[in-house]
Amino acid sequence: MDIKNSERLKFRLMDSADAQALWEIDQDPAVMKFLNGGTPTSIEQVNKVFIPRMNAYRNNELGWGIWQVSDKVSNEYLGWVLIRPMSFFTESPNTKDLELGWRFFQATWGKGYATEAAIAIRDAVIANTDVTHVSALAVADNLASIGVMKKMGMNFVRAYLHEDPIGDFDAVHYQMAVNNK
Repeated sequence: MDIKNSERLKFRLMDSADAQALWEIDQDPAVMKFLNGGTPTSIEQVNKVFIPRMNAYRNNELGWGIWQVSDKVSNEYLGWVLIRPMSFFTESPNTKDLELGWRFFQATWGKGYATEAAIAIRDAVIANTDVTHVSALAVADNLASIGVMKKMGMNFVRAYLHEDPIGDFDAVHYQMAVNNK
């Protein structure tokens, strides 16, 4: 699947060869604040944990994976947007409800890139599918990510303990219904 450029951005589905780019964005403690308290990710963690997780749900045909987001004029790498089935790492992933997530370099914050990218990727991936919902998770005090969720048209669903093989966290879940037809 290809995703058309948005007003300011272009997109490319990342793969195992993108370990360095995935590592780069995780070196800023501000980027990592709401993910693990601000600890940079090691390249070993990227290669041994992050890449295998990405490869588990990556599906080029369906558009699932991590999409690199770049400035379409300068080609500058700004961040990425993840899209995969909700509850993917459980025994019953929900392919009718796709989860969006994002990380952007701190220098890009406050410029609307995350919202623009997430909407473009969401719209491309859900077109011509039977997806019924799109969701996003964040820790409750990550107000910037919650702001993106709201700008995308998502509404609060619940606060709960999100269980994940790489670490549980207190999450807020936002969601929107999809009208494909």
